Amino acid sequence: MENQDKISITSKTLASGNRQVKFFIEDEEKPQYGYLLMTEPKSVGEIIEEIKMRMERRRSAALNMNPFFPLQPTQDDHNFYLFSA
Repeated sequence: MENQDKISITSKTLASGNRQVKFFIEDEEKPQYGYLLMTEPKSVGEIIEEIKMRMERRRSAALNMNPFFPLQPTQDDHNFYLFSA
């Protein structure tokens, strides 16, 4: 993720006790938003770092799609959802 991208978050506690974090990535070329399910309390900085890490993991998985050298499929992340805004 580029450093000029700005991430803003809002969160709420669910009935299960988990926290749902909604985030917005303000990027001029490709604005995005998504949801992250947190099972333990974390600071805002830790949540933003978690989002950045998962975004980078998703980007690297997309880059590794080579039909001549198939890799083991990555496991779906059901606690992280990303959409184009």
